[in-house]
Amino acid sequence: MTAPGTTAPVTTAPVTTEPAATEPVTTPRATAAPPTLTTRPGRWIDGWNPEDERFWTAVGRKVARRNLVGSVYAEFLGFCVWALWSVVVPHLPAAGFDLTVDQQFWLIAVPSLVGAAMRIPYTFTVPVFGGRNWTIISSLLLLLPVLALAWVVQRPETGFGTLLAVAALAGFGGGNFASSMTNITFFYPEREKGKALGLNAAGGNLGTGLVQLAVPLVIVTGAGLNLERAGLVFVPLVLIAAVVAWRFMDNLSGVASDPRSFAAAGRHPHTWLISFLYIGTFGSFIGYSGAFPTLLKTQFPEATTSLAFLGALVGALMRPLGGALADRVGGARLTIICFGGLAVGAGGAILGLQEHSFPLFFAAFLLLFASSGVGNGSTYRMIPAVFRTGVAPADLGRARQAAAGCLGIAGAVGAVGGFLIPRGFAMSTSLAGTLVPALTIFIAVYVAMAALTWALYVRRGSAFAAEGV
Repeated sequence: MTAPGTTAPVTTAPVTTEPAATEPVTTPRATAAPPTLTTRPGRWIDGWNPEDERFWTAVGRKVARRNLVGSVYAEFLGFCVWALWSVVVPHLPAAGFDLTVDQQFWLIAVPSLVGAAMRIPYTFTVPVFGGRNWTIISSLLLLLPVLALAWVVQRPETGFGTLLAVAALAGFGGGNFASSMTNITFFYPEREKGKALGLNAAGGNLGTGLVQLAVPLVIVTGAGLNLERAGLVFVPLVLIAAVVAWRFMDNLSGVASDPRSFAAAGRHPHTWLISFLYIGTFGSFIGYSGAFPTLLKTQFPEATTSLAFLGALVGALMRPLGGALADRVGGARLTIICFGGLAVGAGGAILGLQEHSFPLFFAAFLLLFASSGVGNGSTYRMIPAVFRTGVAPADLGRARQAAAGCLGIAGAVGAVGGFLIPRGFAMSTSLAGTLVPALTIFIAVYVAMAALTWALYVRRGSAFAAEGV
C-alpha cells in the first residue's frame, strides 16, 4: 500500500510494435505445381485421369491426341487389309485363276466373317498388353495376310481351299477396329469421347475406300498385271505403323477390361435388337464395299472398276455426319430414314440391272453407301439413350456399363453383314442367274428393320421415344 499523501509510483508496460491494423495479415501460399505425367519404362503412364480438368488441360489432351493419331493410322491400315481381297478378287481370272462366281464371293465374304469374330477378343487385349504394345503387335500381325496374299496370287495352280485360308487371314485387319476403339476410350474424358471415337472410326473406314482407289493403280503400273504388289505395297506401311506406335504411343496402367459389361449387355434384349439393326447399317457398308468391285466387273464388264472406291469413300465420310445429325433429330428417327434410303438404293440397283444402265446402277449404290454410312453413326448414337431409359439415377453406372458392352457386341454382330451380303449375291447369281432376288430380299429386310425401329423407339407412347432415343 502507499502511505497517505504520497504519489504512487508510475509503472511502464513494455512497449511492443504491432503491424498496422488496416490490412489483414496474410501468409503467402505456395503455388500448386502443374500436373505432370507419372511414367515408367516402356512408355507406361500411371494415374491417368482425364476427368481431372487441370490434368487434362495441362498434359492430358496433348498425350491423348498423339495416341489418337497413331491409333487412326493403325486402324486405317487394318481396314485396308480387311478390304484387300475385294480389290484382288476381280483380277484373279486375268491372273490365271479358274474360279466360279460363287468362289469369288466366298473369297470376298470370309475376311468379313473372320474380322467379326476377332472383334470380341481384340476388345480385351488393350488392358492385358497395353494400348501401345498391342498396336505394335496388331500392326505387325498384318504382315501375315499381306505377305501370304503376295505369295499366293503368283501361283494360279493354288487350290481354292488354300486361297480361302489366305483370304481369312485378312480378318486380322477387322479385329483392329475393336482394340483401337477400346484404347482410345481410356484416353479421353466422357465429354470428349464421342468426337474422338468418331474420328477414330471414320479414319478406319476410309481405308476401305482408299485401298480400292490405290491398289488397282499399283497392280497395273508397268508391264502386265502384278497382283503380288497388292500385298507387298503394305509391308512398309505396316512397319511404319509399328514404329509410330513404338515411338509415339503410350500404355496406360490401371485400366481393366470388364467382362461384366458384356455379360450385362448380353442379358439386355435391346443389345440384340440394336445388333440386328447394325447389321443393316454397318453390315451393309462392309458387305457392299467388299462386293462392289466384283459386281461392277461381272454385271458391267464394259465399265471400269476403278470407280468402285467412291462407294466406300462416301460411306466412310457419311459416318461422322450421321452422328452429328442424330444428335439433332434423334438416332432412331435418322436410322429409319437411312433404312428408307437403303431400300430405295436397292430398288434403284434392280432397275439399273434390268435396264442395263451403268449410271443408274452406280448412282443407286452410292445412295446405298451414303445411307449405310449415316446409319452407322445414328445407330451407335441410339445405344446410350436406350440403356439409360427408365433407369433410376442410382443405377446409371450399371446402365453405362451395359451400354459399353452393347457397343462391342453390336460392332461384332454388325460386321457379319459383310459376310451375308456377298453370300446373298453369290446364291442369287447361282440359283437365278441374276442379283435381283438378293436385292429384293435386302429391300424386305430394310423395311422390316425400319418398322422395328419405329415400333420400339419412335412410336408415340414408347418410353424410348420420350427419352429421345
